[in-house]
Amino acid sequence: MKNDKLKDQYRVNDKIRVREVRLVGDNVEQGVFSIAEALHFARDLDLDLIEISPNAAPPVCRIADYQKFLYQQKKHQKEQKAKSVKVVVKEIRFGPQTDDHDYNFKLKHAKSFLDDGAKVKAYVFFKGRSILFKDQGEVLLLRFANELEDYCKVEQLPVLEGKKMIIMLAPKKVPQVAKAPKKVAPALEKKIQPTEDTQNVEVVDVEVADVEVKESKE
Repeated sequence: MKNDKLKDQYRVNDKIRVREVRLVGDNVEQGVFSIAEALHFARDLDLDLIEISPNAAPPVCRIADYQKFLYQQKKHQKEQKAKSVKVVVKEIRFGPQTDDHDYNFKLKHAKSFLDDGAKVKAYVFFKGRSILFKDQGEVLLLRFANELEDYCKVEQLPVLEGKKMIIMLAPKKVPQVAKAPKKVAPALEKKIQPTEDTQNVEVVDVEVADVEVKESKE
């Protein structure tokens, strides 16, 4: 089905019904030619005349193998799709009078969303006369962002849009904790001088553990 959609984007050979076209490409003389001349060039090379820019004046065509051309176009589309980054946005809704239990429940979900790499769009919805509490809504959103500072960065500060006050939070990478260096036995801290007997010796770090020795009484 995808190949059929791609084929429908281009007119080829006798389906190109215009008086003249502009030829481009590496294997032909570039310039404006009548459609009859362009088709003649394509047939001489045992290739196809492909209309790649129908809205140009005159339309632009390329001489190439049509199946290979479609393959290259499909490959290019896949590469473009792979380069595009899909951004997931999770919405969290508050009321201006949100209680602590509901707040903490949504805070927990926001941490999970940010850990998964999603953005969080948190907003306070003002219904009816509750718009009078817009300052309270802003305080709530700033508190929300502050408690998530280890998980996110603020992409947009609270802003009132209609009946919603919105804040946008983007995930940030948690810095990796450096591992503590291993304890090395004192005997291995000295450098081994390369000699005929020690050139192929591999020095391995050895962890030293505290060992309790008990003396036995006879």
